[in-house]
Amino acid sequence: MTKSTTSTPQSEPLNSEERIAMPEHESLTSEQRSIVESLTNGPRKGVVGPFIPLMHAPNLLNLMEPLGAELRFRGRLSQRIRELVICAVARHTSNQFEWNVHASLALDAGVLQSTLAALLEGRVSASCPVDERVALEFTQRLMSTHGVPDSLFDEIRSFLGEDEIVELCTLVGYFVTVCWIMNVARTSSSEDVDVGVLRRAN
Repeated sequence: MTKSTTSTPQSEPLNSEERIAMPEHESLTSEQRSIVESLTNGPRKGVVGPFIPLMHAPNLLNLMEPLGAELRFRGRLSQRIRELVICAVARHTSNQFEWNVHASLALDAGVLQSTLAALLEGRVSASCPVDERVALEFTQRLMSTHGVPDSLFDEIRSFLGEDEIVELCTLVGYFVTVCWIMNVARTSSSEDVDVGVLRRAN
């Protein structure tokens, strides 16, 4: 039996005008220019996604970017679980940018297409491996109720260590935050029919 993993997606089209766009190049401060150079030369290869609105708050960007890099590139969670959880956050928040990026990475990491297709529809696939099912239920419960019951904690502790559980909570919190920022800023993102199309909140 499958169950819902997220709320009903919102109907706002993705082509709404950006509210907080990239600052004009001529207006960049020396700190902002340094950030552009660092992001362009690093693994992100440019100022993309949440870093576009965060360019207006470089002090926050300089704190958040290393955290995101630690979670994505040096974390202890398996790539398969990490990418699936990020997809669950993107789906829950109706954020197309993160869904586009991480659905493809999830497939590359071994997540089944049927698992992502079900997630896109707000379900957990019946063929979803047990560790992925528990990770999805943990993530959804955390986002929806801001905690998890003992039974679900015991389930996830059966295949994750306490350090990885803490990392998982941090991963969810980080990506909820950047999705919120992009949703409010209406950061532009293409609709990729190959990975699925979401609708952004308001």
